[in-house]
Amino acid sequence: MKKVLMISHNFYPEIGSAANRMKNIYQLLKSKGYLVQVLTTEPSYPNKNTYEDPSFWDDEELNKDPHITRIPIKSRRYSGSIVNRLLYYLEMMWRMMFAILKDRQRYDVIFVTSPPIFVALVGLLAKWKGKNKLILDIRDLWPESLKGVGVFHHPLILNLFYMIERFLYRKADFIIINSLGFQEYIKKQLGPASEKIVYLPNAARQFEMESQTAEKARNQVIYAGNLGRAQDVSLLKELAMKLSENDIGLTVIGYGVEKNQFYEFAQQNGLKNISFLSPTTRRNCLHIIGESDVAIVTLKQKQVFDTVLPGKVIDYMTCKVPIVGSVSGFSKSLIEKEKVGLISEDGSAADLFHKIIYLLKSKEMRQEMSKNSEAYIRKTLIWEKNIETLVECIEKVTDKAGMEL
Repeated sequence: MKKVLMISHNFYPEIGSAANRMKNIYQLLKSKGYLVQVLTTEPSYPNKNTYEDPSFWDDEELNKDPHITRIPIKSRRYSGSIVNRLLYYLEMMWRMMFAILKDRQRYDVIFVTSPPIFVALVGLLAKWKGKNKLILDIRDLWPESLKGVGVFHHPLILNLFYMIERFLYRKADFIIINSLGFQEYIKKQLGPASEKIVYLPNAARQFEMESQTAEKARNQVIYAGNLGRAQDVSLLKELAMKLSENDIGLTVIGYGVEKNQFYEFAQQNGLKNISFLSPTTRRNCLHIIGESDVAIVTLKQKQVFDTVLPGKVIDYMTCKVPIVGSVSGFSKSLIEKEKVGLISEDGSAADLFHKIIYLLKSKEMRQEMSKNSEAYIRKTLIWEKNIETLVECIEKVTDKAGMEL
């Protein structure tokens, strides 16, 4: 039985696409006969207090799983200070490295996911310690995304991060990307070794598709996910005002550094049409999304965000809910090509509002987009099918390792 060490900052029971991705990969690799050991942190996203609620611990098999090691972190990650975040990441890296050095188990493959880049360095240490093969999972271009959100511009430190990034790409035996938009950027870093880039997108589980129905509410719009610096919350505020003026309901299942600012804005302006819901389990979140008529996605107009495919886009499509968005690049291309939503050309709240109104008034268009979403997910984005891509990578690197002995 081949042994895989999975190293990830985010993991069950945390919310968000990163934790959901790692949970699915873990469970499906186990179902394929691999022995997988997880090294992760205690749940803290969006904050530690969230996980005092037992409803998040809704998988008894994972709750009792002895193959999951959780590292406690004392520093605060989710604050407005980039310094605090860096301290959090550094503490996490050192604690994880210490755990790696103490680990006496032998593995065939190290599977590590980034960002943050500090976790990838833990994977590199594990590779060197055990002379293992390394599969590097890239969910975001970091440190490019640091510049994109405009919170960190120190040139010396950024250049150091870029050097580490290139080094990691070159030392990995395979590089897994969850967005095809990352491909060209990483190819430029790798040069001749770019054939080791493999696409494994975020996806839906088969049972999640089966649980969705076509029943929708009337005049109900939803935003689900992170409300951070990348999501253009100022645009969402303008849009919320227009929806309120026209008596259209908006449900927000949000978290992140700008959530409170959005909530206070709604209270100060008397936007009674907005329902702010606390973060909830994935099952509940998908159910709430599925009851909506239209779903919103926004990203700031920065070049780095042209490469990403937000997890919420896949979740909206899983729930068969038409999308209205202010996004560009890969996300825009997918939504328009598959005819699962409408994208604002000028990225204004007025244009987003008009597109929402158009869809709310056109039941036929919503139904067509719902069918297109379901067809695309079933054909392209089902975890039970796509896990074979990672299985092939594991088999190739382990076969190669066997030949080298």
